[in-house]
Amino acid sequence: MRTTRREVVDPHFVLRVVDCTDQHAHWSPPETTSDAQVVLVRRGRFRLESRGRRVTIDPTTGYLHPPGHETRFAHPAGGDTCTSITLPGHALTAGVEAARSPAVRVDARLELAHRALLRTGADPAFAGAEAVVDLLRLALRRHPGDAPAPGSHDLADRAREAVLADDPGGTGLVALAHLLETSPSHLSRTFRHHVGMTVSRYRNRVRISRALRRIDEGETNLASLAFDLGFSDQAHFTRTMRRELGHAPGRVRALLGGESR
Repeated sequence: MRTTRREVVDPHFVLRVVDCTDQHAHWSPPETTSDAQVVLVRRGRFRLESRGRRVTIDPTTGYLHPPGHETRFAHPAGGDTCTSITLPGHALTAGVEAARSPAVRVDARLELAHRALLRTGADPAFAGAEAVVDLLRLALRRHPGDAPAPGSHDLADRAREAVLADDPGGTGLVALAHLLETSPSHLSRTFRHHVGMTVSRYRNRVRISRALRRIDEGETNLASLAFDLGFSDQAHFTRTMRRELGHAPGRVRALLGGESR
Protein backbone atom coordinates (compact mmCIF):
# COMPACT_ATOMS: atom_id res chain seq x y z
CA MET A 1 0.00 0.00 0.00
CA ARG A 2 1.27 3.48 -0.90
CA THR A 3 0.45 6.57 1.12
CA THR A 4 1.39 10.10 0.06
CA ARG A 5 2.64 11.79 3.20
CA ARG A 6 3.37 15.19 1.67
CA GLU A 7 2.82 16.77 -1.73
CA VAL A 8 3.94 20.02 -3.37
CA VAL A 9 2.34 20.95 -6.70
CA ASP A 10 4.16 23.60 -8.72
CA PRO A 11 3.31 24.71 -12.28
CA HIS A 12 6.50 22.97 -13.42
CA PHE A 13 6.76 19.88 -11.21
CA VAL A 14 5.10 17.77 -8.52
CA LEU A 15 7.07 16.59 -5.49
CA ARG A 16 5.69 13.82 -3.29
CA VAL A 17 6.96 12.05 -0.18
CA VAL A 18 5.48 8.54 -0.31
CA ASP A 19 5.41 5.71 2.24
CA CYS A 20 5.09 2.19 0.88
CA THR A 21 4.14 -0.52 3.38
CA ASP A 22 4.14 -3.40 0.89
CA GLN A 23 6.12 -6.52 1.66
CA HIS A 24 6.00 -9.03 -1.18
CA ALA A 25 8.72 -10.79 -3.12
CA HIS A 26 6.63 -11.14 -6.30
CA TRP A 27 6.63 -8.57 -9.07
CA SER A 28 3.74 -6.12 -9.30
CA PRO A 29 1.72 -5.64 -12.50
CA PRO A 30 3.44 -3.23 -14.94
CA GLU A 31 2.98 0.48 -14.26
CA THR A 32 3.35 3.30 -16.78
CA THR A 33 3.20 7.07 -16.57
CA SER A 34 2.73 9.81 -19.16
CA ASP A 35 5.24 11.98 -17.29
CA ALA A 36 8.87 11.53 -16.27
CA GLN A 37 9.91 10.85 -12.68
CA VAL A 38 13.04 10.70 -10.59
CA VAL A 39 12.61 8.74 -7.36
CA LEU A 40 15.02 8.91 -4.42
CA VAL A 41 14.81 6.69 -1.33
CA ARG A 42 15.05 7.93 2.26
CA ARG A 43 14.43 4.62 4.04
CA GLY A 44 14.28 0.95 3.07
CA ARG A 45 14.84 -0.70 -0.30
CA PHE A 46 12.95 -2.50 -3.07
CA ARG A 47 13.48 -4.08 -6.50
CA LEU A 48 12.62 -2.50 -9.83
CA GLU A 49 12.34 -3.97 -13.33
CA SER A 50 12.39 -1.58 -16.28
CA ARG A 51 13.64 -1.78 -19.89
CA GLY A 52 14.92 -5.30 -19.35
CA ARG A 53 16.98 -4.38 -16.29
CA ARG A 54 16.43 -5.38 -12.66
CA VAL A 55 17.90 -3.03 -10.08
CA THR A 56 17.90 -2.77 -6.30
CA ILE A 57 16.71 0.71 -5.27
CA ASP A 58 17.82 2.07 -1.88
CA PRO A 59 19.26 5.33 -0.45
CA THR A 60 22.43 4.85 -2.54
CA THR A 61 20.57 4.21 -5.83
CA GLY A 62 17.43 5.96 -7.08
CA TYR A 63 15.73 5.53 -10.43
CA LEU A 64 14.60 7.42 -13.52
CA HIS A 65 11.15 6.50 -14.88
CA PRO A 66 10.78 7.86 -18.45
CA PRO A 67 7.26 8.47 -19.81
CA GLY A 68 5.66 5.53 -21.55
CA HIS A 69 7.98 2.86 -20.14
CA GLU A 70 6.58 -0.06 -18.17
CA THR A 71 8.01 -0.58 -14.67
CA ARG A 72 7.39 -3.35 -12.14
CA PHE A 73 8.25 -3.44 -8.44
CA ALA A 74 8.93 -6.03 -5.73
CA HIS A 75 9.34 -5.44 -1.99
CA PRO A 76 11.09 -8.48 -0.50
CA ALA A 77 12.67 -6.43 2.32
CA GLY A 78 9.60 -4.58 3.65
CA GLY A 79 8.40 -1.00 3.22
CA ASP A 80 10.20 2.16 2.21
CA THR A 81 9.90 5.95 2.12
CA CYS A 82 10.64 7.71 -1.18
CA THR A 83 10.61 11.17 -2.71
CA SER A 84 9.30 11.37 -6.28
CA ILE A 85 9.80 14.40 -8.50
CA THR A 86 7.53 14.42 -11.56
CA LEU A 87 7.87 16.71 -14.58
CA PRO A 88 5.33 16.81 -17.43
CA GLY A 89 6.00 14.87 -20.62
CA HIS A 90 9.63 14.52 -21.67
CA ALA A 91 10.87 17.66 -19.90
CA LEU A 92 13.01 15.60 -17.53
CA THR A 93 14.33 13.02 -19.98
CA ALA A 94 14.99 15.15 -23.07
CA GLY A 95 18.53 14.41 -24.16
CA VAL A 96 18.85 11.38 -21.87
CA GLU A 97 19.88 8.27 -23.80
CA ALA A 98 17.04 5.79 -24.32
CA ALA A 99 19.41 2.93 -23.46
CA ARG A 100 20.44 4.43 -20.15
CA SER A 101 20.00 2.24 -17.09
CA PRO A 102 16.99 3.21 -14.95
CA ALA A 103 19.34 3.43 -11.95
CA VAL A 104 20.35 6.87 -10.67
CA ARG A 105 23.61 6.87 -8.75
CA VAL A 106 23.12 8.65 -5.41
CA ASP A 107 26.38 9.74 -3.84
CA ALA A 108 26.50 11.06 -0.29
CA ARG A 109 26.30 14.68 -1.42
CA LEU A 110 23.12 14.03 -3.38
CA GLU A 111 21.60 12.16 -0.44
CA LEU A 112 22.38 15.04 1.91
CA ALA A 113 20.89 17.53 -0.59
CA HIS A 114 17.75 15.35 -0.79
CA ARG A 115 17.34 15.18 2.99
CA ALA A 116 18.13 18.88 3.43
CA LEU A 117 15.51 19.81 0.80
CA LEU A 118 12.84 17.95 2.75
CA ARG A 119 13.98 19.64 5.95
CA THR A 120 12.73 22.94 4.52
CA GLY A 121 9.18 21.61 4.75
CA ALA A 122 8.15 24.04 7.50
CA ASP A 123 9.03 26.98 5.24
CA PRO A 124 6.47 28.37 2.75
CA ALA A 125 9.18 28.10 0.10
CA PHE A 126 9.43 24.33 0.60
CA ALA A 127 10.67 22.60 -2.54
CA GLY A 128 11.15 25.81 -4.52
CA ALA A 129 11.85 25.27 -8.19
CA GLU A 130 15.53 26.25 -7.90
CA ALA A 131 16.19 23.70 -5.14
CA VAL A 132 14.38 20.97 -7.09
CA VAL A 133 16.31 21.77 -10.28
CA ASP A 134 19.59 21.62 -8.34
CA LEU A 135 18.60 18.21 -6.98
CA LEU A 136 17.73 16.93 -10.46
CA ARG A 137 21.01 18.26 -11.85
CA LEU A 138 22.88 16.20 -9.26
CA ALA A 139 20.72 13.13 -9.89
CA LEU A 140 21.02 13.07 -13.69
CA ARG A 141 24.67 14.06 -14.16
CA ARG A 142 26.85 11.60 -16.01
CA HIS A 143 29.52 9.63 -14.18
CA PRO A 144 32.74 8.04 -15.43
CA GLY A 145 32.01 4.48 -16.45
CA ASP A 146 28.45 5.09 -17.66
CA ALA A 147 29.34 3.48 -21.01
CA PRO A 148 28.65 -0.23 -21.60
CA ALA A 149 31.01 -2.42 -19.61
CA PRO A 150 32.41 -5.91 -19.29
CA GLY A 151 30.87 -8.09 -16.62
CA SER A 152 27.28 -8.53 -15.55
CA HIS A 153 25.20 -5.74 -14.07
CA ASP A 154 23.31 -8.47 -12.20
CA LEU A 155 26.53 -9.56 -10.47
CA ALA A 156 27.18 -6.01 -9.29
CA ASP A 157 23.58 -5.71 -8.09
CA ARG A 158 23.75 -9.00 -6.17
CA ALA A 159 26.93 -7.75 -4.52
CA ARG A 160 25.13 -4.54 -3.54
CA GLU A 161 22.27 -6.61 -2.10
CA ALA A 162 24.70 -8.58 0.06
CA VAL A 163 26.30 -5.40 1.41
CA LEU A 164 22.90 -3.78 2.06
CA ALA A 165 21.66 -6.88 3.88
CA ASP A 166 24.83 -7.04 6.04
CA ASP A 167 25.37 -10.59 4.84
CA PRO A 168 28.07 -12.10 7.10
CA GLY A 169 29.60 -13.77 4.04
CA GLY A 170 30.20 -10.42 2.36
CA THR A 171 32.44 -8.58 4.82
CA GLY A 172 35.28 -8.13 2.31
CA LEU A 173 36.00 -8.46 -1.40
CA VAL A 174 37.35 -12.03 -1.20
CA ALA A 175 34.51 -13.25 1.03
CA LEU A 176 31.93 -11.50 -1.13
CA ALA A 177 33.37 -13.05 -4.29
CA HIS A 178 33.21 -16.49 -2.64
CA LEU A 179 29.59 -15.86 -1.65
CA LEU A 180 28.71 -14.90 -5.25
CA GLU A 181 30.75 -17.77 -6.75
CA THR A 182 33.08 -15.60 -8.79
CA SER A 183 36.68 -14.45 -8.61
CA PRO A 184 37.68 -11.39 -6.55
CA SER A 185 39.32 -9.77 -9.58
CA HIS A 186 36.23 -10.23 -11.79
CA LEU A 187 33.93 -8.98 -9.05
CA SER A 188 36.19 -5.99 -8.40
CA ARG A 189 36.26 -4.93 -12.08
CA THR A 190 32.55 -5.51 -12.59
CA PHE A 191 31.50 -3.76 -9.39
CA ARG A 192 33.74 -0.75 -9.98
CA HIS A 193 32.38 -0.26 -13.49
CA HIS A 194 28.66 -0.68 -12.79
CA VAL A 195 28.55 0.97 -9.36
CA GLY A 196 31.29 3.54 -9.93
CA MET A 197 33.38 2.69 -6.88
CA THR A 198 35.15 -0.17 -5.15
CA VAL A 199 33.29 -2.63 -2.92
CA SER A 200 35.03 -1.13 0.13
CA ARG A 201 34.03 2.41 -0.87
CA TYR A 202 30.45 1.26 -1.45
CA ARG A 203 30.30 -0.34 2.01
CA ASN A 204 31.36 2.99 3.50
CA ARG A 205 28.79 4.77 1.30
CA VAL A 206 26.07 2.54 2.80
CA ARG A 207 27.36 3.29 6.31
CA ILE A 208 27.24 7.04 5.67
CA SER A 209 23.72 6.70 4.26
CA ARG A 210 22.65 4.98 7.47
CA ALA A 211 24.39 7.70 9.49
CA LEU A 212 22.46 10.39 7.58
CA ARG A 213 19.18 8.62 8.31
CA ARG A 214 19.98 8.26 12.01
CA ILE A 215 21.08 11.91 12.31
CA ASP A 216 18.00 13.00 10.33
CA GLU A 217 15.88 11.10 12.87
CA GLY A 218 17.51 12.91 15.81
CA GLU A 219 20.57 10.85 16.80
CA THR A 220 23.03 13.00 18.79
CA ASN A 221 25.49 10.47 20.24
CA LEU A 222 28.09 10.32 17.46
CA ALA A 223 30.41 7.91 19.28
CA SER A 224 27.59 5.41 19.73
CA LEU A 225 26.52 5.93 16.11
CA ALA A 226 30.05 5.22 14.86
CA PHE A 227 30.12 1.97 16.86
CA ASP A 228 26.67 0.89 15.64
CA LEU A 229 27.69 1.43 12.02
CA GLY A 230 30.82 -0.70 12.35
CA PHE A 231 33.51 1.98 12.29
CA SER A 232 36.62 1.27 14.35
CA ASP A 233 36.16 4.50 16.31
CA GLN A 234 34.61 7.97 16.05
CA ALA A 235 37.70 9.37 14.30
CA HIS A 236 37.34 6.77 11.54
CA PHE A 237 33.66 7.72 11.20
CA THR A 238 34.56 11.41 10.98
CA ARG A 239 37.25 10.84 8.33
CA THR A 240 34.89 8.75 6.22
CA MET A 241 32.06 11.28 6.41
CA ARG A 242 34.42 14.12 5.50
CA ARG A 243 35.63 12.16 2.47
CA GLU A 244 32.09 11.32 1.30
CA LEU A 245 30.37 14.62 2.12
CA GLY A 246 32.99 17.29 2.70
CA HIS A 247 31.47 17.81 6.16
CA ALA A 248 32.18 16.41 9.62
CA PRO A 249 29.31 14.68 11.49
CA GLY A 250 28.73 17.73 13.70
CA ARG A 251 28.15 19.94 10.65
CA VAL A 252 25.80 17.38 9.12
CA ARG A 253 23.86 17.27 12.38
CA ALA A 254 23.50 21.09 12.20
CA LEU A 255 22.29 20.91 8.57
CA LEU A 256 19.69 18.28 9.47
CA GLY A 257 18.85 19.69 12.89
CA GLY A 258 15.29 19.86 14.18
CA GLU A 259 12.54 17.32 14.49
CA SER A 260 12.67 14.29 12.23
CA ARG A 261 10.23 14.19 9.33
